[in-house]
Amino acid sequence: MTESSTAKPTDEEVRRRVRVKPATNGSLVSHHRCHDAAHDCRPEQHRQEKKVQANGGLYKQPFLESFEETPMVIAVLTYMSYVVLTFFGYFRDFLRRWNIEKCCIATEREEQRDFVPLYQDFEDFYTRNVYMRIRDNWNRPVCSTPTAKMELAERVSHDYNWTFESTGRVLRDVINLGSYNYLGFAENVGPCVASAAEITKKYGAGVASTRQEMGNLDLHEKMEKMVADFLGVESAMTFGMGFATNSMNIPALVGKGCLILSDELNHASLVLGARLSAATIRVFKHNNMQSLEKLLKESIVQGQPRTHRPWKKILILVEGIYSMEGSIVRLPEIVALKKRYRAYLYLDEAHSIGALGPRGRGVVDYFGLDPCDVDVMMGTFTKSFGAAGGYIAGKTELVNYLRSRSHSAAYATSMSPPVAEQIMTAMRCITGEDGSTIGRDRLRRLAENATYFRRKLREKGFVIYGNEDSPVVPMMIYMPAKLAAFAREMLKRNIGVVVVGFPATPIIEARARFCLSAAHTREMLDQALSAIDEMGDLLHLKYSRRRIQPPPTRSCDPDMFQEMDD
Repeated sequence: MTESSTAKPTDEEVRRRVRVKPATNGSLVSHHRCHDAAHDCRPEQHRQEKKVQANGGLYKQPFLESFEETPMVIAVLTYMSYVVLTFFGYFRDFLRRWNIEKCCIATEREEQRDFVPLYQDFEDFYTRNVYMRIRDNWNRPVCSTPTAKMELAERVSHDYNWTFESTGRVLRDVINLGSYNYLGFAENVGPCVASAAEITKKYGAGVASTRQEMGNLDLHEKMEKMVADFLGVESAMTFGMGFATNSMNIPALVGKGCLILSDELNHASLVLGARLSAATIRVFKHNNMQSLEKLLKESIVQGQPRTHRPWKKILILVEGIYSMEGSIVRLPEIVALKKRYRAYLYLDEAHSIGALGPRGRGVVDYFGLDPCDVDVMMGTFTKSFGAAGGYIAGKTELVNYLRSRSHSAAYATSMSPPVAEQIMTAMRCITGEDGSTIGRDRLRRLAENATYFRRKLREKGFVIYGNEDSPVVPMMIYMPAKLAAFAREMLKRNIGVVVVGFPATPIIEARARFCLSAAHTREMLDQALSAIDEMGDLLHLKYSRRRIQPPPTRSCDPDMFQEMDD
């Protein structure tokens, strides 16, 4: 990547960058992937003969991720807090049923009691009794561009967050740690804005038709050629909505008689697309190559249920950067597995395209792999490019097939011309075709900011998830009450953060998710770190036990890597 991210880690950094998982007896076991001889944690006499078996030469640099186990005491207290919330939730429902407390929820009309329920009362229990109490931390109205600093419209609620009223006051200069504006191109000044304004004057703001009818502009074809060249593939096609790029194209690629192997933490758009496809879906553990290979072996040996016929296709669905975990897909190992078992690979680079790799080409560029090794490359323009929409890229045959089969291509309105121009201008900046170093400088700053912010949080004692090079930095909070308090108190300190809890995460793994940007200055990050440190002391959020890696003479856990040679 950049000089700061590719520098060889010191011994102290290596000891900190460990993957921690629960052992069978409930204690902690630390693991460090042995990707090079300098950090091989096996005995010296075994390093040479086991080097190929450890990683097969698949990784060109250390792959460092950290997932510290939830402390037992915190896990128990978190479960207890949900028990208390559930008890009071049922009590409040009892009061509402007898009209002792005002009922603000949608209910069935009396004359429709015998109909199929329109409102799921039991399923909405969590929403009305837990989420509603802390709903003020989400959906805040933003009054500016989502740059490093933003403006928020202040609102208040007089009925415990069932409804909100605007105060007319605007909170200014709020440090934005929640937007996916990785390279800072979502701005209202600069080359992207100027070019988008010119295109708007020429083409207008909308197309008012689909690509297959009257909505295919020369601008769209030019953009698709640029995307294909940027990714290093034969062809590409673009769509006006990133979510629909997954949910509407996966059903066109697989169907009945096909098998989808999906990572358990895949995005909702991938999950929806897989369910709509009518293919059989099997889920493997997050980034666990042993789990994936086991499913591949079983699927090939057993075939389809009942008939045991071979699967028509086996499609592996993964993401480049997992937006809730901050982890990076183990792409070299997945590519090796898909080649060995002759499966297809669908890679969602929504968060990684533009944010990873020395040239900003995503996770494929980050690992130095051949783009042709990925059968279906998908990504969105909503993050690093500061625009909207998504793309599918790969071989020409694939793209031509989707042009006629994809519901998103056939029925959705074409991408807006100024949005397309925003994407192309940002892409020219990243590649340097504009003659400037804007793209290169922003890639470097993003990498430096991500490394600095993650390192400082760890030093302060917070539990931080994810890969060292990921711009997504999840900080574990665990308890729902602390989740709400953290977001509210941070906003009082003029810092906007995103907090995430159940059902978006496991019930005991609520977290704050920080998204770093190249637009952040070191002063902004230090101000945010100071406020987070203060809140960590106030709410007792510094849960990390700072486990030190065992001496290097200890053998690596064999479960942490997969032998890729036959």
